Amino acid sequence: MIFEIPIIETERLILRPLDLKDAESVFEWTSDEKVAEYMVYSCHKNIEITKEWLKSLENLENEYTWGFVRKSDGKLIGSGGIRFRTDENVWSFGYNLRYDCWGNGYATEASKRMIEYVIAEHNANEFVAKHAVDNPASGRVIEKCGLVFDSYSEYTKFDGSKTFKCKVYRMKTERI
Repeated sequence: MIFEIPIIETERLILRPLDLKDAESVFEWTSDEKVAEYMVYSCHKNIEITKEWLKSLENLENEYTWGFVRKSDGKLIGSGGIRFRTDENVWSFGYNLRYDCWGNGYATEASKRMIEYVIAEHNANEFVAKHAVDNPASGRVIEKCGLVFDSYSEYTKFDGSKTFKCKVYRMKTERI
C-alpha cells in the first residue's frame, strides 16, 4: 500500500513530504561523510544521486518518509521515515540529520512524532529500530523513544561496501 504523506508537526519541527525541489538541501547532508558514515546509503557524490533518491520516495510501499523542517527558520535539516515491515509485522523507523543539527534533540522529537502518528493512524503497537554499535548517540535517540535493547545483529550498506555490528531495540505498546 502506498501511503499519502501528511504534514505533521512537533514543537520545533514541521514534518512534510519531500520532493525534487528539496534536492539541494537534502544533498547538503547526504553528501556529508560524517552523516552517511553509519547510514545504509553511501555518501552521495553528486546531486543526481540525491534526485534519484527523492524520485524513489514517490512509490514506496508501507512507508512514510518526511523532511524535517525547523520552524524557527524554515530550514530543511533532515529526513526520516517509518515503515511497516510485513516480514516481522512491526514498524521500523530511522532518521538522518545535517551534522550541524546533531545533539539538539531533533531526531528524538521527530521520531517520537512519527511513532505517535502510526499509533493513531494504524493502531500500530510493535516497533523496532537499530543502530551501529559504534554510533551510540543514535541508540540514545531510540531509547528516548521508549524502545529497549533486544539483541545484536548486523546490517550492510546498500552498495555492500561496509557491514556494521548493530544493536536492535524493540517496543510493544497496548492496542487502543
